[in-house]
Amino acid sequence: MRIADTEKGLADKTARFIKAELKRANMTYEELAEKLKEHGLTETRDSIAAKLKPGTFAATFLIGVIAALELEGVRLEDL
Repeated sequence: MRIADTEKGLADKTARFIKAELKRANMTYEELAEKLKEHGLTETRDSIAAKLKPGTFAATFLIGVIAALELEGVRLEDL
């Protein structure tokens, strides 16, 4: 398996994790964008959707989402 394939797989898995956590929290992309503002990140519904569709986003976005959703004890196995 090439590194690019591994990265793509991890990116897809992480995007699915975020989508599942948003659903579990009953939170829309618009609501997430508002919560992310509290953590210093400026996002919109469309920018969040664009990042999650291909699964390409910075680690700061992932950390912001974890903080916005108030997820505690996230393990790498969860991703």
